[in-house]
Amino acid sequence: MSRYAILLAVILVVVPMGFGQTTVEITEWDVPWEGTRPRDPYVGVNDNEIWFVGQSGHYVGRLNPETGVFERFDLPDGAGPHSVVVGPDGAPWYTGNRQAHIGKLDPATGAIEEFPMPDPAARDPHTMAFDETGTMWFTVQGGNFVGRLSPERGEVGLIEVPTARARPYGIEVNSNGTPWVVEFGTNKIAQIEKEQMALIEFELPSPDARPRRIAITPDDMVWYVDYARGYLGRLNPETGNVTEWPTPGGSESRPYAMTSDDRGRLWFFETNPGVNRLVGFDPEREIFFSVTELESGGGTVRHMVFDSQRQDIWFGTDTNTIGRARLTNHSSD
Repeated sequence: MSRYAILLAVILVVVPMGFGQTTVEITEWDVPWEGTRPRDPYVGVNDNEIWFVGQSGHYVGRLNPETGVFERFDLPDGAGPHSVVVGPDGAPWYTGNRQAHIGKLDPATGAIEEFPMPDPAARDPHTMAFDETGTMWFTVQGGNFVGRLSPERGEVGLIEVPTARARPYGIEVNSNGTPWVVEFGTNKIAQIEKEQMALIEFELPSPDARPRRIAITPDDMVWYVDYARGYLGRLNPETGNVTEWPTPGGSESRPYAMTSDDRGRLWFFETNPGVNRLVGFDPEREIFFSVTELESGGGTVRHMVFDSQRQDIWFGTDTNTIGRARLTNHSSD
């Protein structure tokens, strides 16, 4: 049983006249297993079910936000889970970042099915996303691969990234089922050609750019945060054109976790120096319209996901909490 959630920050953000306003209400739950680095929550198929992983605690966790109750499912010792997603069948899947496998958890029994990497060089599966066919796509950061897992066949295929030390990191799938990857070790974003099992790389204008996370809006524009330079960027896949905006916190803001909502707005956390701020950006008007400080500090917020049913953004923090930013949109009169 966890300590019950404490409301840490509530802020009313007013966007320009005629555009309405958005309330951002942040709540955090203290994870009862201290020092386990809870991260990368994902919304389950059942009501009041949020999955996350404890990277240094080697577990998959489940939170009921209504009751504040936590459950823990232990993984093989040393698994080092990096992220979790919920598959089409409702089961949580995790990346065994330190044991070179992807695992599927059966919450009813606690049983784990492991899918090992076929190449020992693919040592650290990182982040995952499912496409519309139920196929999983994932990144392997240090090993410099992207991969495909077919759950039905249990087969894993790998694509070696053509750029050396590219460090493939965040991954998302667009409305057509095409996966996109950011290469954190260089200034490139890659599209996965699924049929050919190949990558098409797009080079960003600045050689110093280091894209870390990615989001795709309903118009299939590809967005990224440049962790090194403090920019929010947009790649148009049809033209290859890139547009960038300096983040409110400037060149040292270290933008990291990001997502998009169902209105096509971008949300990301600035993580430096020492204070996490949730920032909202409206692409249509090209304005940063919301800045909300995370009062707990958060250490670093590394990944987040948007729940369109409840208008919630979920995230984990290095200060051992699972957080929710609830967006309430108000029409202007």
